[in-house]
Amino acid sequence: MKIKAAVVPEVGADFEVRDDVELHAVGPTDLQIHMVASGICHSDEAIRKGDASLGYPVVLGHEGAGIVEKVGSQVTNFKPGDHVILSFYSDGMCDNCLKGIPTQCRSYAKYNLSGTRADGEDHFQIDGKHVSDMFNQSSFTTTTVVDQRNAVKVDESVDLRKAGPLGCGYVTGSGTVFNTLQPKPGDTIAVFGTGAVGLAAMMAGKISGCIKVIAVDIVPERLKLAQELGATHAINSKEENAVEKIRELTNGYGVDWTVDTTGIPAVIKDSVAALAQGGTCAAIAVTPHLVELSTWNDLCVDDKKVVGVNMGDSIPQVDIPRLIEFNKLGWFDYEKTEKFYDFEDINQANADSVSGKTIKPVLIIDKDYQPEA
Repeated sequence: MKIKAAVVPEVGADFEVRDDVELHAVGPTDLQIHMVASGICHSDEAIRKGDASLGYPVVLGHEGAGIVEKVGSQVTNFKPGDHVILSFYSDGMCDNCLKGIPTQCRSYAKYNLSGTRADGEDHFQIDGKHVSDMFNQSSFTTTTVVDQRNAVKVDESVDLRKAGPLGCGYVTGSGTVFNTLQPKPGDTIAVFGTGAVGLAAMMAGKISGCIKVIAVDIVPERLKLAQELGATHAINSKEENAVEKIRELTNGYGVDWTVDTTGIPAVIKDSVAALAQGGTCAAIAVTPHLVELSTWNDLCVDDKKVVGVNMGDSIPQVDIPRLIEFNKLGWFDYEKTEKFYDFEDINQANADSVSGKTIKPVLIIDKDYQPEA
């Protein structure tokens, strides 16, 4: 089956939207998905420009939402017509998956970052030659085939144009707070970087009952949005010292929790310095940069910790429906970060993401889709 897909032909190249991409047939546990929309994530850009690689040519995208067209012979929980959000793949059978930690699936890299399907076959081909996939799905397509474990069923009342980023950016930021840091009511948190992931972390801090939710960025418009979404304080770190200001806001102690979404070494160091005694920093950006810390002076003296978090330690089938319920309550207004682009304008959408002009670009792949009234 030939489909339209946005292909990166070689490292650093622009996306090429072409209609001669051959899609793998539906296997026993697979779903064929008619794509409605897909968010663009900074992870897509990291792979496009070569900070990480799946092999080229490659079809990227991993924040998709769509409608099931076909199901494999062994699929029992999905049927044609179901609305789904796509996320990462885990086998569900290894010891970590059985413990309820699919982000630590023993074969996570093989399944999501190898450029092939979980069974080792090509997801896509052009003229009979291999084209890499991403996350066992690739959502920059008009149609894709995924394993049922990639999919999260959602109610038809959910606007699929807006919901795709719940599968990565939003679940990563919020899950880092809900699942990994787990702040208690009355705690304090600072989030460095107010992109989609950072704002999701910030909203999760607010929902968790943090009495101070501090947003740190250098873009005034983003800081304003952060306050609209629940930040109690906003710090422009271009205009004032973020660490000093955070201490000023916390009786000189610092915050209990920080999340760095920037990947910038100086900012990561600030996110550690801004911690109170016993505090924890979650550093979650996809970045090629290294950061230098003194284990004694920066960490041990004040019993501070730095943790890495993959995909918010999330279970997509649990966490994504939870975020949708929070959204219905008006507590997690993720759509305020989004801007729609036509699929064919993917290079402009990606450029606007890189420049910071748009927090979360969303590609509209099916222009005829209409959400339930």
